Amino acid sequence: QVQLVESGGGLVQPGGSLRLSCVASGIIFRFATMGWYRQAPGKQRELVAAITSGSSTNYADSVKGRFTISRDNAKNTVYLQMNSLKPEDTAVYYCNQYPPLASWGQGTQVTVSS
Repeated sequence: QVQLVESGGGLVQPGGSLRLSCVASGIIFRFATMGWYRQAPGKQRELVAAITSGSSTNYADSVKGRFTISRDNAKNTVYLQMNSLKPEDTAVYYCNQYPPLASWGQGTQVTVSS
């Protein structure tokens, strides 16, 4: 049974930083390409960043240079370091494999506002 548990969201001012974490179980994590996705109100879920089993990374243009994805295979955990946050980064953030599995976690809310 796949379980994805995201944490680390919160309210932050523009220009601030947050670090999201996601613990995955029920998958062979060390072989999986993992991704962080986000869904803003009224918008479709979008891929923000991805990291392969070999730790190659890819980012959406909107977050390139501000966000960093990383992983710890020993802890079955993927991270998203978010710097220089903007109001348009406000969304619920989810992790999943890439391409995503049918099962999603509850996500973690990130709100960027002054």
